[in-house]
Amino acid sequence: MKLDPTAFGFSPERRRTPGLRREEVAQRANISATWYTWLEQGRGGAPSADVLDRIARALMLTDIEREHLFLLGLGRPPEARYQKNGAITPRLQRVLDALDPSPAIIRTATWDVLAWNRAATVLLMDYGSLPPDQRNILRFLFLDPRARTAQYDWESVARFALGAFRLDAVRAGAAVEMGPLVEELCRQSPEFKEMWRDNEVSGTYGEAIKHIRHPVLGPIAFEFSVFAVDGRTDLTMVVYNPATREDSGKIRAAMESR
Repeated sequence: MKLDPTAFGFSPERRRTPGLRREEVAQRANISATWYTWLEQGRGGAPSADVLDRIARALMLTDIEREHLFLLGLGRPPEARYQKNGAITPRLQRVLDALDPSPAIIRTATWDVLAWNRAATVLLMDYGSLPPDQRNILRFLFLDPRARTAQYDWESVARFALGAFRLDAVRAGAAVEMGPLVEELCRQSPEFKEMWRDNEVSGTYGEAIKHIRHPVLGPIAFEFSVFAVDGRTDLTMVVYNPATREDSGKIRAAMESR
């Protein structure tokens, strides 16, 4: 979509082509018109990330268009910009629901759970019964005694989760946003504070079978996979696939009894 020059205070006089002129884009980006012309012509060397950011703002580019601009200008995508949005589309909820009896959730880069399916309520947590600000995976893992009971090796799981959380937040550009949660957990959990200081990072989730002790269903084994949500760098989908037909049957039976 071409920008309307009059919306930015530029003259409405007749133009050969719609949209902003080079000098108007340069003015909005606070760079010289000559330099902007050279950029368009591929002269003058590679621009800085700051210049590309200013041009992206001047042209009011979408995130996808901004990424394309960086790929053209620098041969790499821009650094992640975290934009918290506490809502998902109905389409994403339908995707979660279609995965039953595999528990599935959508979480933010700071591991707040935004959405879940019925199987997740049975196997993981009744997130709907919690206030939104308490639906956080790390809060449950480090502050709720039920998390320790459910895990066969709580410390290993906690260390792995914390390393994955640290990497997720940084990749999504949410290093600042994770600060309040980290401070809270450092105050309330000595174990979290000790593990956080170790600065461990988990680079991959692996394909091992995970085992938990469910308070009603008993031992459950599952594989879990992590997926990026298209168009949302702030969100991740996690799917817990029952490892056996028996495990799947346990979850189905529990869902039907509710």
